[in-house]
Amino acid sequence: MLRYTINRILLAIPTLIGVAVLVFFLLRVVPGDIVEIKLRGDGGTVTQETIELERKRLGLDRPLYAQFGEWMVNMAKFDFGISMWTERPVLEEIALRLQLSLQVAIMATIIAVLLAIPMGTMAALFRDTWIDYTVRILTIGGLSIPSFWFGMLIMLSLLAFFNWLPPITFTPIYVDPWANLKQLIWPAMAVGYRYCAVVARMIRSSLLEVMNEDYIRTARAKGVYEKMVISRHALRNALLPAITVIGLEFTFLIGGLVVTEQVFNLNGIGQLFVQSVSRNDFTLIQGMVMLIAAFYVFVNLAIDLLYAVFDPRIRYGQ
Repeated sequence: MLRYTINRILLAIPTLIGVAVLVFFLLRVVPGDIVEIKLRGDGGTVTQETIELERKRLGLDRPLYAQFGEWMVNMAKFDFGISMWTERPVLEEIALRLQLSLQVAIMATIIAVLLAIPMGTMAALFRDTWIDYTVRILTIGGLSIPSFWFGMLIMLSLLAFFNWLPPITFTPIYVDPWANLKQLIWPAMAVGYRYCAVVARMIRSSLLEVMNEDYIRTARAKGVYEKMVISRHALRNALLPAITVIGLEFTFLIGGLVVTEQVFNLNGIGQLFVQSVSRNDFTLIQGMVMLIAAFYVFVNLAIDLLYAVFDPRIRYGQ
C-alpha cells in the first residue's frame, strides 16, 4: 500500500505539470488584453504609451518562455504570483473565498451521503415496491431540477412562509457557528439534493447487481443473518462505485457552483472564476486552475486508497 501511494503521488507531478503548461499557453491565445480592459474598460482615454508601460510593469512584454519559466519556479515555492487586476497575492485572493466554497462542498457531501446510503439501500432491498418507486421519484427529481433553481425555491419558500432570508454577510464558522450555518445550510441543501440523487441511484444499481452474486447466496446458505449479509458482504462492495461518484462530485463542487453562489449571494470560488475570466486576469486563473487540478489529483488518490478499506481483496502493488 505504501509503495502504491508513493507511486501515485509521483505520477501526480507530471499531471500537474501538464495542466500548468496547458493553462498557461492557452490563456495567452485567448483574445483580450487585461491592460486594455483595466485602463480602457470604463471608457477611459489612455495613451498607447501608458498601456505599454503598464504591460512592462506587469511583465507581459517579456517572451512567453521567460514568463512561463518564472511562473513554474515560483509555483514550486508555492508562490502563485500577484493578481494582475487587484495586485494582491493570488493565494490570498483564493484563500478569502476557498473557505466558503469548501465548507458548502463538505456540508453538501455530508447531507448527500447521510441520505443517499439509506435511500439507495432501501430502494434495492425493496425493489419494485412503493419504497423503491418513492426513492426513484425523489432521485429523478434531484437529477432533473437544477441546483440553482431549487435554491431559488428555497429562498422564495423562506420568504413566503417565514418572512426571513439568510444573512448576506459571510461569517466564518469559527467566529459564529450559528450565523454561519444559517447562511450556508441552504446552498448546501440545494446542492446536496442533486448530489444525493446521483449517489443514491448508483448505490441502488450497484447493490442490485451485488445481491445476485454467488458469494451472497453462499453466505445465506451458510445461515448468516440477513442484516450481516447486507451490511458486511453486499453493501461494502456496492459502495465502491459510489465512492468514486462521491469524490468526483465533491471536487466539482469546489469550483462549479457559479450560478448557485449567485442565487445565494455567496462570494466563493465560482464567482471569483467568473470575475477573473471576464478581466483576463491570467495569474489568478492559473492559480485557481492549479488549485482545482490538485484537488482532483488528491481526491482521486484518496478514492483509490478507500477501495482497499471497503474491499480487502484489493491489494495494490502486487
